[in-house]
Amino acid sequence: MDCSQSSFEEKRFVRTLIVLLGMGFWLAGAVPAAGQFQQDADLGEATVQKWQIGMIITATGTCRAISGNVAVPDQWPEQSVEIVDEQIPPGVDVKYETMAGTLKQMIIKITEMEAGEQAKVLVTFAVRRSMQLPPNNPAQFLLPDARALDRPLREYLKPSPYIESTHPKIKALARQIGADSPTAWQRVEAIYDWVRAKVEYQDVPLKGALKALEDGTGDCDELSSLFIAICRAAGVPARTVRVPGHCYPEFYLVDANGGGRWFPCQAAGDRAFGGMPDPRPILQKGDNIPFRDLGSRRLSRERFLPETLVGVPLIRGQIPQVQVVCEQVEEQAP
Repeated sequence: MDCSQSSFEEKRFVRTLIVLLGMGFWLAGAVPAAGQFQQDADLGEATVQKWQIGMIITATGTCRAISGNVAVPDQWPEQSVEIVDEQIPPGVDVKYETMAGTLKQMIIKITEMEAGEQAKVLVTFAVRRSMQLPPNNPAQFLLPDARALDRPLREYLKPSPYIESTHPKIKALARQIGADSPTAWQRVEAIYDWVRAKVEYQDVPLKGALKALEDGTGDCDELSSLFIAICRAAGVPARTVRVPGHCYPEFYLVDANGGGRWFPCQAAGDRAFGGMPDPRPILQKGDNIPFRDLGSRRLSRERFLPETLVGVPLIRGQIPQVQVVCEQVEEQAP
């Protein structure tokens, strides 16, 4: 069972509001996640896919100071990225901004669009992603000492949107599940198996870890959130990984020398613990994105990067139409 792209994207877009005219939302500077590239990953066969990502913007009336953003693939130990084609119309400026250790976003800026004008801003990325394999000797890995972790890694022990890791119910589960396991790996695996047995896969509106625990239903969002919440409450750093149409968790353990490794697992779908066979491009690692409303200056936290379009229409209500594009266009041998 895997999240369908339509259901996953619908949940994300409903809560992030794709078009917000006359206000303006922008990123507020993320906390970088140290340890991102510390892992000496066990990598298998690689797949190269081409993905076209961007926005198709259609003006319904004259609009100025248009700015949009969308997440794009970035470099990771298991992933390399190259731009192979760009469709950028005249008068459109495109640049890229990296939130260290979390994601990269494409930023689209247009000075003015007239009624009926359309801008197709599409960039094609060749993404080479290697399959992540479970370690040969998982028993060597230990729970990290929270006091020894640097600040960015400690963030993955705290609550984040829809991951209520400090709730008493979650903390009680963390004390029980796998508590008598002989190794850290087996303890985390016990949490993984418990969540998959407890939560029946269903396409549901976004509700987070606690509600999924209470209802016993959820999709990739809820299964991942509950697993991550229990891991964090048990002292295991964990985070969400977003790929097109889906998400899954990663957890962090250390070896005897204190070297850290991130390990993925498939919370919703075929069982995969400690490795990841999914070839889709990684768009984000982490689930606590700082986001500032430039109208009210209010800072909020978002699970995934809100993909937005902002601008100033000359006539109130003439909101541009926007289609966010993120689709595979070709696959080839590595």
